[in-house]
Formats: sequence, structure tokens, C-alpha cells
Amino acid sequence: MSLFWSLWIMFLVVLNLGITLFLFLWAPRAKIPVQADGTSGHVWAHGVLREGVQKLPMWWVVLSAAMFVIGFAYLALYPGFGAFKGALGWTSHKELAEASAANEAKLDELMKRFSLYPIEQLAGDPAAQQLGERLFMDNCAACHGRAANGNVLLGAPDLTDNDWLYGGDGKDIYTSIHDGRSGVMPPWASLGEDNVDHLVQYVLSLSGSPHDEKAAEAGKPLFATCAACHGPDGKGNPALGAPNLTDHIWLHGGTVADIHKTIHDGRQGHMPAWSPRLTDDQIRVLAAYVYHVSHHGNASD
Repeated sequence: MSLFWSLWIMFLVVLNLGITLFLFLWAPRAKIPVQADGTSGHVWAHGVLREGVQKLPMWWVVLSAAMFVIGFAYLALYPGFGAFKGALGWTSHKELAEASAANEAKLDELMKRFSLYPIEQLAGDPAAQQLGERLFMDNCAACHGRAANGNVLLGAPDLTDNDWLYGGDGKDIYTSIHDGRSGVMPPWASLGEDNVDHLVQYVLSLSGSPHDEKAAEAGKPLFATCAACHGPDGKGNPALGAPNLTDHIWLHGGTVADIHKTIHDGRQGHMPAWSPRLTDDQIRVLAAYVYHVSHHGNASD
């Protein structure tokens, strides 16, 4: 803190404490003119209400005096009076550093224990679940939701259904978090509107969803353009992040309009890499939590 700001703060403290102390000492001794009935002469409601004048109660005087003593003691012991550091030498930075060091020591002990287990086994550890949930809320919930149910508008997958674009074992989940993922579904508007509509019906038929059988039959040959990624049977390819089209799980929505938009306009998905933000140990715990959620239902709210 510069000398100017230190002096300015000291001036404000002295000014405010000086004024309040003066009022505290002067008020009990102030002479207020009163009438014979003990009132000040101020009346309301045509004289029904009159302002009385009474001394301050002793409990108020004692309590206020104690507040001044506490205030002066605080300024003597702790920072607050300009650049004066206080007799105790306490600072918020020092307290934060000590608390952080104590927390890091506890975390180091936990992380050493966590490192002994594979991610799938770590997913069953209550302490790992608790820490993983906090990491998830701080880093993942913005896209995947607090309950990890995903977000169709963002193309963020539901993590509770055990359906995976890039694989769902511990190693695959760790890689997704650590390195991130980028998926691209190219647009197929060049096929023409009729062909896109036929292809939509065929994709619906793959999952057994209600569809137009005639249109689906017409779209079946067109699926050859999709089979390179989704496979000839439409069951997807985790190596490419191509989703399984035979289940009823839709990353961007499963209505006719949603599927039409996906095929016609294409889709782009990006899962950022969290390795620059989180340590490898934290990512392992986070992966264990995601694995736990996918096998035991929704994340806690």
C-alpha cells in the first residue's frame, strides 16, 4: 500500500471514530429543552401523540462503550489502520496460505491412496466420489448439467446412461477428459431434400422408432455414405466417436426435425482438454466419478 492511501485510510478511520466517539460522549450530557410534562413539544395527530424525552438506558451506554473498546483493540491487533500490520501480524494472505497448505497435505494423502487403484475400482470409493463430484460441479456441470444428464442443445452427452461415443471404461473416460475430443458430422445437404428425408426415415428404422417404411427402404442404399463411420449396421464406432444409431439415445435429439438437421447441416462437437487445468490425479478422480455415475444413476443434485 502506498503512503498516500495509507494516510487516507488512517484519516477516514480517525474521522469516523472521532465523530462517533464525540457523539457518544456528548449525547448523554446534551441539554434538551422540555416542557413541564416532560415532552419536547413535538406533537402529532392533533396532540394525541407527543414526543417524550428520556435518558439513554444504561445497557445501551455500556454496550456502546464496549463496542468502542473492541474497535480500538481490533485496530491494535489486526490490519486496518492504514499500512499498520497489527500487533499479531495476521494477514488474510497468510491465513489462506496456511489453510491451503493444510488442505494440500490432506489431498496428497488421499491422492496417494487413490493412485493404488484402477479407475473402475476407485469409482466405488466414497472419498473419491465426494472429491470427484466437486471437481465435476466446478468443471463439467456447465455443459453436462449438475445431474450429468447432458444437454441436447450443446451436444453434451448424458453421462448417466452408460452409452459412450469414445468408450466407457476407465482409460477411455480418462483420455476423454485429459485430451478432450472433437467430433464432426459432415453435412449431407448435397444429397438433395428427398434423399435426406429418406435417410432420416432409415435412421429412425435402425432404432425401431416409428418411421415411414417406404421412405426408409428408399433411404437404405443412401446409408452407404454413412456406414464408413457408423458401420454398416449403424452401431457406431468408438474409435471415431461415431454414435450408435440403433439405440434410442440421441446426442442432438431424436425427432424427425432433429435428425434431419443433423444429416442436412452436419454437427460439430468439442470436448475441451482439461489437462491444462487439472492435474493427472484430479482427472483420475474425475474419471472415476463419471464412471460411478454411469453405473449408479444420476449425479446428486
